[in-house]
Amino acid sequence: MKSNDSSSSFWKSMRQLRMSVLSILLFSTVFLSCQNGKTKDQNTLDLQSIPILEMKPMSIEVPVTFVADIQAVQFVEVRAKVEGYVDQIYVDEGQFVRKGQNLFQLSSMEFLEMVNSANAKLAQAKAEAQAAQVEVDRLKILVEKDIISPSELQLARSKKAVAESGILEAESMLKNAKTGLSYTTIKAPFDGIVDRIPYKKGSLIPQGELLTNITDISEVFAYFKITENEYLRYMRAKMEGEQGDIGENVKLILADGETYQYPGKLETMEADFERGTGSIALRVRFTNPDQLIKHGSTGRIQMNNQLNNVFLVPQKSTFEIQDYSYVYILDKNNTVKVRSFKPVRRFGLFYVAEGFEIGDRIIYEGIQQVKDGMVILPNLISQKEAYDTLSISL
Repeated sequence: MKSNDSSSSFWKSMRQLRMSVLSILLFSTVFLSCQNGKTKDQNTLDLQSIPILEMKPMSIEVPVTFVADIQAVQFVEVRAKVEGYVDQIYVDEGQFVRKGQNLFQLSSMEFLEMVNSANAKLAQAKAEAQAAQVEVDRLKILVEKDIISPSELQLARSKKAVAESGILEAESMLKNAKTGLSYTTIKAPFDGIVDRIPYKKGSLIPQGELLTNITDISEVFAYFKITENEYLRYMRAKMEGEQGDIGENVKLILADGETYQYPGKLETMEADFERGTGSIALRVRFTNPDQLIKHGSTGRIQMNNQLNNVFLVPQKSTFEIQDYSYVYILDKNNTVKVRSFKPVRRFGLFYVAEGFEIGDRIIYEGIQQVKDGMVILPNLISQKEAYDTLSISL
């Protein structure tokens, strides 16, 4: 009896264990099915909300900036041509002066004496020449009367020539003395503004010493450098007539970030490329009636570069891996594929790119939710909505 009871209990326990295992397996299957169904439904919901953008070529004007070195249209160093003490200073630093206006007066007593001495020598030379002429006239009469030989008349004429050359020499000395005297009065070479005056009244000024600078900033030159590639692109576009009036309305961005109110004109460029850097400098002229811009200022030249048949890729549609740029693109079966591209330059919140085909579709936003090989349901975004931050005609 005990043996039958034990056997019955054993099989009863086995049946209960089997029922428990089956219950667990059934529950797990139902749970996983529910979870898979939920995930599938959720993914489908998310993918349906992912927008795409259809790529279309367009023509745009991209602003390009270059660092500029600004110089006055005229800038002259005023230096002392002769040595002397500063007797007078007629102007002040920052003062506007006219051409020919007196700036400085150096001590002139020494040069006055030189002028007086040259005048005296000139008077002496003229007197000697006059005396020689009288002697020639006297001897000429005597020769005609055969009182003296002609050789004496010839000698008198030679002395007269020497006396006349003395006049020329004295006149040259007087001219040099007057020139030296004029150098003691220093005048403005043109209309402009006086810079710093380092020497004050009474200072001894050596010959060639800098007294001040005069700058004419009624107009200014802005010099900037471009690469050889940019130069070739610009020149080809210019020859083909694609640049329009780009050289007539050049903008200047000042140091505070504000755009200068007067447009500039591209005038000329250097003859050769700079060795080492491979760049070439261009010059733009700006009018400066308010004298806002000073000599030596800094700024940035902004020019518009016309780009035709390019594609604009939103930055939020891209991602980078090891300095390479990528987008997710859809094939005809709406399967996500990864494609690399090379940006030409930035334009606002977009990349200017080439190499796409008309009608290519890229993931516009939500690139974190997709991966290569995934099939999605596309939601097309209009061009107007995609490029609403840009002032371009679509």
